[in-house]
This record gives sequence, structure tokens and C-alpha cells, in this order.
Amino acid sequence: MGSGLNYQKELDKILEELAEAGTVPRLLLHSCCAPCSSYVLEYLSEYFSITVYYYNPNIYPESEYEKRINEQQSLLLRMPFHHPVSFLAGPYEKEKFYAMAKGLETEEEGGSRCMKCYELRLREAARVAKEGRFDYFTTTLSISPQKNAQALNAIGLRLADEYGVKYLVSDFKKKDGYKRSIELSREYDLYRQNYCGCEFSKKASV
Repeated sequence: MGSGLNYQKELDKILEELAEAGTVPRLLLHSCCAPCSSYVLEYLSEYFSITVYYYNPNIYPESEYEKRINEQQSLLLRMPFHHPVSFLAGPYEKEKFYAMAKGLETEEEGGSRCMKCYELRLREAARVAKEGRFDYFTTTLSISPQKNAQALNAIGLRLADEYGVKYLVSDFKKKDGYKRSIELSREYDLYRQNYCGCEFSKKASV
């Protein structure tokens, strides 16, 4: 799959094929936060047995990390799902994030530091998906209007080849996905953060 593709249409095709086959594959869903995951879980749990993988070493400070991971787990306990949804906490390896960001501290949001951060998190998701013998892995990140879906899918597909696990392409902001995530956030009274997560994005949001 090259650039310029409509990733929502590609996802529609995959979901249609799964529905016709009557199979329910296992999906490892990397989640950045509860609000972003809400719509994605509502949407994909009709087709997959999902494990939400919370791996976000970029989040700053640690109190913010705890708040976000707790909110994620709370949502999973309260939301109804078509197929089972479970939770897996990744390690909080903030030193890995800072090592990755070294020399890129002054980059603008959405630049090369963010691209490397996407890859850091998706690489860990691919590794865990392979180890756990999942059928697919993907991320909630493409739901954000601030996130580059083309870049995310390119990273995911490259890692899929590297690890031998299928990457579920997506652009979850399509079909009013972002709007629906806001509605679900209100419905479940979710904590919605005002910055992406890292120390640099927090400074940029002030």
C-alpha cells in the first residue's frame, strides 16, 4: 500500500471481508488515551477480539501517566463491547522516550520528533503482537486531527513487514470518528487532556 490511499476505504474492505468470513481475529490495539480509544473500540469490537495495549513512555509527568492509564482501564470496565476487550499495560519507559528525543527537543509538534515517537510506540506494539501471536495490530493515534494518518500507516506497514504481523490500516478520524470520540468522552465523563502527552507538547500548549 503506497501513499495517497484512502485508508478508511481500505479498512472498510478488510472489515467487510471479515464479516463475510464470519471470523473474529485477535487485534492488539495500541491506545494513546481513553478518549481516543472510545470510538475505535466501539467501532472495531464488532469485528475483533481486542486487547488494548497501553504503551506511552512519552507521557509527562508521571502523575499524568497514572491519570491516563487509570482512565483507560475505567473506560473498559464501563463500555459495552460486541466481542471481548481486555487490557495490557506496557512498561512506562520514559528513559526510552528521552533517548529517542535527544537532539530533537526544539522540533515543532508534528515534526520528526513526533514521527520517531509514533515509531517507538508502534514498534513495541508490533513486538508484543508478534510475541502474543495476534492476527493484527494497530493504533488509535489516527483519530486525532493533529496526527498524520499517512505517516502512521506507513510506519505501521513497514513494521508489519519487519515483524511478520499484519497492520490494520486506519484513518479513524473519518466517518466522524473524532466527533464520535468527543460524544463518548462526554457520555462516560472522560478526562480529556489538553496536550498530546510529552514534556515538549505540554510546553507548546501553554
